[in-house]
Amino acid sequence: MSPPPPPLTNLPTLPDLLLTALSVCFLFTSSKSNIASSNACPFLSFPLNPRRLLKIPAMSHTASSTTTLSSSPSNRKNNLNIFAPRRHNFASPQSLSDWLKPRLPSESFASWGTKPGTKNVHNLWLELAEGETSLADSTPPVRTVQVLSVRVTGKHGKFLVESHQELSDGNVRMRGRPLSEKMKPNEDPESAAVRAIREELGSVIEGSEVGDIVTIDPNSYQMAVEERDSASYPGLPGCYVLHTLSAQVEGLPEGDFCTYEVDEYGDSDEKKLANRAVSVKKHYWTWVS
Repeated sequence: MSPPPPPLTNLPTLPDLLLTALSVCFLFTSSKSNIASSNACPFLSFPLNPRRLLKIPAMSHTASSTTTLSSSPSNRKNNLNIFAPRRHNFASPQSLSDWLKPRLPSESFASWGTKPGTKNVHNLWLELAEGETSLADSTPPVRTVQVLSVRVTGKHGKFLVESHQELSDGNVRMRGRPLSEKMKPNEDPESAAVRAIREELGSVIEGSEVGDIVTIDPNSYQMAVEERDSASYPGLPGCYVLHTLSAQVEGLPEGDFCTYEVDEYGDSDEKKLANRAVSVKKHYWTWVS
């Protein structure tokens, strides 16, 4: 008779069996879940490091901000096209006034042309008619204007600054900035600079052809966008596209001097309306370091 088999001493305990069963179950469900998720919505792909979308902030109507854009000569035309003014058809200054009244604070609008240093609705209508300004159809409207600023350099490294202006209504407007002029539609910065020098400095360089005495530095061109409330039109937010160039002008006085504004509208159809607008009669200039 054979001896009885030895007793089994290495049988798994009940807790071990339960743990093994749970592990097998977990592996099975995990594998199934991975297969399902890999086949679901194959056209949706989310990268681990998605690109950030840059929000373009809305323009503040109270704060001032400046954004510098590309200033390379090859991008000048593109920059001009981005902010090209849109034409608005207001039959008269009165129709423009009627359009503005419900869109602007009443106290601010009432100060146009009455508060020293401000312009009136005739000025804005002329800007729109000439294509120098555009208005966004918003409340309040945003006035966009392209401005050419010429840094006229002189002897000893000084440059020319307009200290103040004498206006047609007898008021004085403080300036403290280089020669500046609103640009015409489809006008490039160099042409605008020559025109600005002719109109604002022409009375002291009479007898000379402006193109012969002006030297513009093409490498000095810069462009920036400044957002701030308009000093000329209180309550009207402004977007100013600033084009800056440096230039030398022969024949200018070495000390402080004043110039007379050239009649901007001449004998045009806008002449009668221009007479009701606030205009600049004299410019006062000084050299600063």
